[in-house]
Amino acid sequence: MIYLKNNNFIFLSIMFIFLFPSCQKDDEASYEPLIAEDGEAFSGGDTTVFDVSENAFGFQAPNLEGDNALFFFTGNSLFNQNWVTAPASTTARDGLGPYFNAKSCSSCHFKDGRGRAPNFDGEINHGLLLRLSIAGVQSTGANTPEPTYGGQLQDQSILDADPEGHFKVIYGTTTVTYSDGATRNLRVPSYELVDLSYGSVDSAVQISPRVANQMIGLGLLEAIPESTLLSLADEADIDGNGISGKPNYVWDIESQSTKIGRFGWKANQPNILQQVAGAFSGDMGITSSLFPDENCPTGVNCDDFANGGTPEIVDENLEKVALYSSTLAVPGRRDVNDQNILQGKALFNSIECAACHVPKLETGSHPIQALANQTIRPYTDLLLHDMGPGLSDNSTDFDATGTEWRTPPLWGIGLIETVNGHGNLLHDGRARNIEEAILWHDGEAMNSKNAFMNLNNSDRERIINFIKSL
Repeated sequence: MIYLKNNNFIFLSIMFIFLFPSCQKDDEASYEPLIAEDGEAFSGGDTTVFDVSENAFGFQAPNLEGDNALFFFTGNSLFNQNWVTAPASTTARDGLGPYFNAKSCSSCHFKDGRGRAPNFDGEINHGLLLRLSIAGVQSTGANTPEPTYGGQLQDQSILDADPEGHFKVIYGTTTVTYSDGATRNLRVPSYELVDLSYGSVDSAVQISPRVANQMIGLGLLEAIPESTLLSLADEADIDGNGISGKPNYVWDIESQSTKIGRFGWKANQPNILQQVAGAFSGDMGITSSLFPDENCPTGVNCDDFANGGTPEIVDENLEKVALYSSTLAVPGRRDVNDQNILQGKALFNSIECAACHVPKLETGSHPIQALANQTIRPYTDLLLHDMGPGLSDNSTDFDATGTEWRTPPLWGIGLIETVNGHGNLLHDGRARNIEEAILWHDGEAMNSKNAFMNLNNSDRERIINFIKSL
């Protein structure tokens, strides 16, 4: 047996001849079954639930207690129910728009899950939006919004306004060939802005598509100590493995200071409260104490439209939505003792997927006690990594370059199709399944991708089945 140390976690690697029975020399008795780690099924520590239904992402963390357990349900209501145009008798949920992408959080995060690209031109409430920017940065370090339409294209509006515009997704194809000759066709998306109501966009506009992610385990990620994230970073690639994760340093509005980013596809939000408030503002046109200004295209006076108050979501309700978003339970692992799954896990580690998708982390202190001091298995380092030109959006986001993306957590990935009816992955949903997502890896992940491609089909399937079990 050989023991390998990687990112402060100890992994057991059994010599290849003992790993798979089919590789042994006529001596079945020499095969040693692989064994799961203690507690490996509990992906979210004490917040774990064991459910494989279409509601798998929508449970309250079972260890949530007291007022927080009650506030969870208020946050759930505010998250799931539609916001309406002001003025309305439903004063707690009025003020929608005037420009927006969705009427509720759950329109994009259906069943607390993952969005997708539109299935046809003009479809709304699918869960993919377009961020817009031009070259340059603001005083906070954020990128510069497109001059007419701002930082995000809103494809819906209230009755008294015209939507900013719409977009089309056009798919090309690129073919990838495995070392054994097998081929896979990958979708290559491009985006066209159409039906723009307020003039053309800047000729140098940068378009960054972003799919809504599943909501599970967010509070646990927030509770990971900053020191842990910094210990995982290796921006100068001192260990020489070709992987150089780095934190994104972003602007924290509440403290008016720079903090490490944790949330969003480029880790551009420092905490869940600001992530939630940013979504209310950009996606639904709901103002808050963190984002007090309405979003209107150049030439339109937002004061001409009725609003739902100043701000439109009060801090108390914003905090309840943040609590809800923080305390959704993490689905537990499936088939953790299955030998095929354990073989896939060993291969996953051997080709260094775990260098970025770090399997096991510890949370520290957190205002929500249920999230504190938990052993979790999110399969992420929350750091930025260069994923190569094929996935580039050519847009900076604080310290993130166009080719850099946050390592997405893998927990729950095998249940996305059950919950949301599709298996689309990556920041724009171009990958239709786990295999395609792996094949899009490049840059710092190129060596791992190439190692995957050089495996035989059975071993590739073992890795995919392992990932599906997460």
